[in-house]
Amino acid sequence: MDQSSYLAAAIATMAVVTYIPRVLPLVLVRGRIQSTCVRSFLYYVPYAVLSGMTIPAIFSATSTPVSATAGLLVAVGLGLSGRTLLTVALGASGTVWLVERLISSL
Repeated sequence: MDQSSYLAAAIATMAVVTYIPRVLPLVLVRGRIQSTCVRSFLYYVPYAVLSGMTIPAIFSATSTPVSATAGLLVAVGLGLSGRTLLTVALGASGTVWLVERLISSL
């Protein structure tokens, strides 16, 4: 499978996986969902699926797991501190680049 068809399949899979749990309650249930457990599940499904697809990609995109871990920690830290998406992406990318340069010079 070439890369573009793999990417299209991944996007379609993510769309279906996150869309079905949100649409089924609308189709099957007429009133407002009162169960906080079900509402919480439906709210967090897209985040869980996105994390499940992103985390493995982070560790396979770099040359060493050390740089991937450093970039991930910086991204999580910047994200939790309320920074913008651009700041988080640039900070994580810069960290990965810097760590890989440091490792290659050893």
